[in-house]
Amino acid sequence: MNEAKPFCISKWEVWEAYKRVKANKGAAGVDEQSIEDFEKRLKKNLYKIWNRMSSGSYLPPPVRTVKIPKANGGERKLGIPTVSDRIAQQVVKSRLEPEVDRLFHADSYGYRPGKSALDAVGKARERCWRYDWVVDLDIKGFFDNLDQTLLMRAVKKHAKDQWLVLYIERWLKAPVQEEDGKLIPREKGTPQGGVISPLLANLFLHYAFDRWITGKYPHVPFERYADDVIAHCKTETEAQEVRAAIAARLVECGLELHPEKTKIVYCKDDDRRRRYPNENFDFLGYTFQARRSKNRKGKYFINFSPAVSNKAATAIRAEVRSWKLPKRSDKAIEDLSRMFNPIVRGWIRYYGRYYPSALYPTMRQLDRDLALWAKRKYKKLRGHLRRATHWIARISRRAPALFASWQMGVRRGSMTGAV
Repeated sequence: MNEAKPFCISKWEVWEAYKRVKANKGAAGVDEQSIEDFEKRLKKNLYKIWNRMSSGSYLPPPVRTVKIPKANGGERKLGIPTVSDRIAQQVVKSRLEPEVDRLFHADSYGYRPGKSALDAVGKARERCWRYDWVVDLDIKGFFDNLDQTLLMRAVKKHAKDQWLVLYIERWLKAPVQEEDGKLIPREKGTPQGGVISPLLANLFLHYAFDRWITGKYPHVPFERYADDVIAHCKTETEAQEVRAAIAARLVECGLELHPEKTKIVYCKDDDRRRRYPNENFDFLGYTFQARRSKNRKGKYFINFSPAVSNKAATAIRAEVRSWKLPKRSDKAIEDLSRMFNPIVRGWIRYYGRYYPSALYPTMRQLDRDLALWAKRKYKKLRGHLRRATHWIARISRRAPALFASWQMGVRRGSMTGAV
């Protein structure tokens, strides 16, 4: 059989894309096919993707919409492509990313190889010590409102292969299937949840924001994680000017700043003593504000630093409660460790990087639930919460590796807040 195709896409690329998609897991799309279902006819399904993509006949199916509740009471719409479509998107992403990523700004951190959210938080922390003011930007509905015409202009500039342009345009135009089954055509935006979407978002904002602000305000450093952006200024006057200029620039690109959520923040500390309405901001799960710290000589001072945000801490406590540990008296503590410690370790690694002591009260939720578990499991502890609490404290000292929170240098001997 002649397998000569107009577009040069190798079967190996499709196989590598499948492995990436499988590792990232994810829900089923409009066809309700899970990764496990896809793998039942793996060879045939991968061949179909390769055959259609390399012949130019691949047409993406609609994107399933899932509504995720926001902390502020609103909803965020996520677009879930099918497993096959995620693999096809990964093929395109793997080709396009090396071409454009090397052009991106050093302070663009989101969804990029070798960069992380913690890198952005650390750089923001360092700059908040040097700059008195921050412009905390919130782009209104970025993924839903992104201008497809401007985006495709950037794609065509950098995509070396015609098929990259062809399929990206098809993905942008693919309809959205609402939860009631209704199909909605899409003329703007890119689905938040698609494999290719973060790369397209970075490419768009590279031109809409990064290159523009670097040229117009080269002395104003910034950190950007996808559409989450903060910029640093020396004075309040400069911050107001920069905010107004950014707002005007985004309007030129079909976007707008959220008028209430975008704010100018004063980075208050021991040397910055004036009063200002906004003296904190949230960035990537951390709240930046004045905090009491101790220097190497043991002397306390106030500096402007990040620590786990109240929103993130509340989400962690809710997650711990959802485990219903007190009702798992059929499990040994080693079983609970195997089930939940990987999650706790992830929290500690991320939110414990800066100002880890802010995590201690949140982690006490885990110890409280473990004490309730022990009180229910062991006869000698029934009806004695205080005794169960001390028992958990002894276990934490004897086997600190069971839970990552026990290795933070914290000894929670009682529910009264002993640390």
